[in-house]
Amino acid sequence: MEPFYLPIKWVHMTAVMLSGSIFFLRGLGVIAGQRWPLQTWLRYTSFGIDTVLLTAALLLVVLLPHAMFANGWLNAKLILLVVYIVLGMFALRSARSQHVRILCFVAAVLVFASMVSIAHAHDPWAPVRWAVG
Repeated sequence: MEPFYLPIKWVHMTAVMLSGSIFFLRGLGVIAGQRWPLQTWLRYTSFGIDTVLLTAALLLVVLLPHAMFANGWLNAKLILLVVYIVLGMFALRSARSQHVRILCFVAAVLVFASMVSIAHAHDPWAPVRWAVG
């Protein structure tokens, strides 16, 4: 399975960027009061990309089971993923006010950036180290 590591990692990283970009654009659209971000075809496109993303992530865990317990970076990413999903749901449709929707959107983008920095550094404290310089 090791020969598949780099292609799977590439698919995972590409799906991360696509998923984050689509969420960012949809969030901006929702905040601007547009209807296009909630169209069915775009939601299903996001679901498809996220399915590829999670499948690649699971394959990477199977290929590198030791990474799960190496220093907590993967556990931190998984916890932040749940936070990101909840914030994203509120940002795109569940928030009752525009103010809460904007706060959830900004928080989701920051959580997404934290997950990317954790993955890049393989360090659960990478966002904190980045923030303090």
